[in-house]
Amino acid sequence: MSLQKILLKPGVNRENTRYTNEGGYYESDKVRFRQGAPEKIGGWQLLSSNTFLGVCRSLWNWVTLTGANLLGVGTSLKFYLEATGVYYDITPITTTSALGANPFATVNTTTAVTVTDIGFNPQVGDFVIFSGATTFNGVTISGEYEVKTVPTNTTYTITSATTATGTGSGGGSVAFASYILHLGAATNVFFGGWGSNVWSSSNWGGIGYASTATLAIWSQWNFGEDLVFGPKQGKLYYWDANTAVDLATPTTVTISNATPAVVTLTANTTTPITSGTAVMFQTTGALPLPLAPYTVYYITQVTPTTYKLSTTYANYLAGTFIATSTVGSGTHSFSPRGIAVADLPGASSVPLQQNIILVSDTSRFTMCFGTNPFGSTTYDPMTVRWSDQESVVEWAPAITNQAGEIRFSHGSSIVSALQSRQEILVFTDAAIYSMQYLGPPYVWGNQLLSDNISIASMNAAAYASGVAYWMGKDKFYRYDGRVQTLRCDLLRYIYNDINRAQFEQVFSGTNEGFNEVWWFYCSQSSTTIDRYVIYNYGEDIWYYGSMARSAWLDTALRNYPVAATYINNLVYHEYGVDDDATGTPVAIESSITSSQYDIGDGHNFAFVYRMLPDLTFNGSTSGTTPQVTMYLQGLNNSGSSITQTGNANVVNSGSAPSVINVDEFTGQLYIRIRGRQMQMKITSNTLGVRSGSLALPVLISALMGVGRHGTKKCSCAKNSGSAGGVRRCGLQRHFSGYIVILQPTGQCWPHIHQHSAQRDGCYCGTERPAYRWYIGS
Repeated sequence: MSLQKILLKPGVNRENTRYTNEGGYYESDKVRFRQGAPEKIGGWQLLSSNTFLGVCRSLWNWVTLTGANLLGVGTSLKFYLEATGVYYDITPITTTSALGANPFATVNTTTAVTVTDIGFNPQVGDFVIFSGATTFNGVTISGEYEVKTVPTNTTYTITSATTATGTGSGGGSVAFASYILHLGAATNVFFGGWGSNVWSSSNWGGIGYASTATLAIWSQWNFGEDLVFGPKQGKLYYWDANTAVDLATPTTVTISNATPAVVTLTANTTTPITSGTAVMFQTTGALPLPLAPYTVYYITQVTPTTYKLSTTYANYLAGTFIATSTVGSGTHSFSPRGIAVADLPGASSVPLQQNIILVSDTSRFTMCFGTNPFGSTTYDPMTVRWSDQESVVEWAPAITNQAGEIRFSHGSSIVSALQSRQEILVFTDAAIYSMQYLGPPYVWGNQLLSDNISIASMNAAAYASGVAYWMGKDKFYRYDGRVQTLRCDLLRYIYNDINRAQFEQVFSGTNEGFNEVWWFYCSQSSTTIDRYVIYNYGEDIWYYGSMARSAWLDTALRNYPVAATYINNLVYHEYGVDDDATGTPVAIESSITSSQYDIGDGHNFAFVYRMLPDLTFNGSTSGTTPQVTMYLQGLNNSGSSITQTGNANVVNSGSAPSVINVDEFTGQLYIRIRGRQMQMKITSNTLGVRSGSLALPVLISALMGVGRHGTKKCSCAKNSGSAGGVRRCGLQRHFSGYIVILQPTGQCWPHIHQHSAQRDGCYCGTERPAYRWYIGS
């Protein structure tokens, strides 16, 4: 029989049944399409062996004037700067409390320590930094601790690194507690009350609404070499690259016991800090009193390496300086942690909270989306405010500056904002607006682009090749000058298997090297990200798969896209061919399955005994033997289960060189399969393998039709006289060696009888139903 070429159109389509989508692909995992052919996606490599705390949901990359390539990493517990593989904690401090005398209490032979603080009451899971405490009962409380329990509104417990040798209180009289900023939840946590769920499913007397805890998501944007950042519905914070000139080696100082106190730089002395700069100190011991750790002070430069301190910016302007009364102890240094923008020199009417931060490329305005209007302390989720041009601190509108605000009218809250080529796109929960710079006196204007649209989350929009793409709550959209619905071949599959309570976790990212936009989301039964869907805008196709990531950044300042994992580290994607997220390479398991196809619109059954694959293994690791496994699965009809499966490994002969030619691969595969419909599946789960141009094309041999006709007795010649015995085929002069098994009535079973060498066969029919029989060559 002749060979038949199987050509499948690119992309995965699950909008119809497997059979309706004949000639295409129906399932995929960790596979992309290039030039119309499927290939395994690239691997990922551990950025470094260091880890961070919390679930990362925000990444931002920029380079300082000194050439430091920094990556902002915002997690559910902390905010870090990554530099050369090390994560530096710059999470802002909420407040610093001067604890009373002997604020710590221990119980003999235990590690639990009770802390008394009448000035601040943290939450379980918060972090606190202690300094200045003295050793007692064999315990020294110094450095960072996690709050374990909060038994009262003035006490909480931590865990000591050492076991107490006695019971009682201690710690001295100059201990300080600096509380790290409290953030939101790692996932959306549902709160319900009376009337918020189905009848009798909640407690009587509960609150009559449903809500969720605020998901901990950071916004961040560089302002020149510095960074403006903040958590959702939190303050604006600022990280000054000049103050933290070397994250690995903090700028150490000495502070004199004098009137006024003099601060002298003892490290990084070649980078002077200008007068008026806001700084904070950290210490391994105790700062000279009345100085407190992680408290903002303003410096006045005396010489390039010596400074005086003021408690407020007004005192700095007035020349009023701090006098110290004690010597202090330990090593002191400038803290690299972020400082509230409201505490920066010259700060005026800084927004109290925000949903999204953005620094415009046009004329460099700092913008807050979802904030309190000027002159008000009430949060308005539909208000946008911007600072004066080239400023982070001036937010009070005046005739002499360009600070201002706009309130949008369509929707109830601003969900996201995206900077495009000539405008800023603002997404509310019901509409999309365009903001454009107009200049004074209006500064920024806006126009409604489309109403009655949705967006899944704050990070669900991406910008690629001059087009904005975003995931809505029931479909996908694009904007290239006008808002359009983005056709999606996986629409029902995605939205029928998405956890709508976790929409806020959805995030998107680009992979420009492959013309892709990725969206990550939680499947219906998961509260963490475990699925992704990709739109290839270069070929206008879709594909999908499973992957656990929490953030993504495609940056030109690093060689590869960066993604955050749930094992608290970062990985470079499209790096190598394996999963190296833990430092030990593991094979990536990828697969793709075709839709069902048939012969003659399903009128005939097909018998297949060999395939001729066409694959490449370009990019596989040198020294490996690349291979994939191909399956041909037969079905009696489109609604039946798989009745037969034939599979074989496709192996490249010898070790993989850097480039592998097609003619080095397996020439043909022998299988035995029968079915009215068939589907093909290819999997790869071998270390070091990168497979490309999968199944393009595949040639299938011996496709033999079996149609319903009148009763036809088999012409086999009996070799024994008993019914049900073994018979030799009557055409054995042409096809010797074929064996058929007779039923008691003398008819043959409908079965493929395969010659051990030639792979040909004799196919006989029964009376019910009766089949014509054929022999294939």
